[in-house]
Amino acid sequence: MFEKVVPVNKERHATKRIKEITGFSFASRFHIAYVTMHEFARAAAIYPIVFLEDKEKDEFRPVALLGLDAGSNLFVGEDGKWDASYVPAIIRRYPFALAGTSTEGQFTICIDEASELVSDTEGSPLFENGEPTQVIENVKRYLSELQQMDVLTRDFAKFLAENNMLTPLNMRVRESDRVKNIAGCYVINEERLNNLSDERFLEIRAKRFLPAIYAQLISLAQIERLVALNDKRAAK
Repeated sequence: MFEKVVPVNKERHATKRIKEITGFSFASRFHIAYVTMHEFARAAAIYPIVFLEDKEKDEFRPVALLGLDAGSNLFVGEDGKWDASYVPAIIRRYPFALAGTSTEGQFTICIDEASELVSDTEGSPLFENGEPTQVIENVKRYLSELQQMDVLTRDFAKFLAENNMLTPLNMRVRESDRVKNIAGCYVINEERLNNLSDERFLEIRAKRFLPAIYAQLISLAQIERLVALNDKRAAK
């Protein structure tokens, strides 16, 4: 999705404009999308939510499954439209992103210069008379909110891992005329959740993790939706 990400600055991007997102073809090859725990309630009604392990960073990250095969997003049609009522925030923020700086806790706004949404003639300007426009201010506010949600989501995933509440997902689904094994993902272990001590369960409630936990568990029913969408696409 991101090809040429660089920090936004008034010298380099003085004449650049941003077109509104009217289609999602740029995300058509992404079969997963990172979601924050604050998105779980809405995302769980459409996508299976699982955790992927990042061994380099020694952490788990929650993602929404958008397809059964790498390179295939079952929710983006040939016309570029997103066929669902909720689009993950990481997709909606495109072509902008945040990158860390040398100062801990500080970030800089970046943009994908290779995006078709970046133009010299169409859309809203990033700068006027050398000053950031409302576009930049809106992006800054939106990305800042996402960053705060990301911090809480990392804490959530860390808590689950430290308390041995994640377990590998091994599920077989029928895909047209073959059986496909879904592996490499982790989900919350419901049995371990139910066997927690009262003290630990109350700790989870105090941290406000319970809604996200139950949303993730419920979301796994959406794997059937992916299978149906995949079969429908294969039949075309």
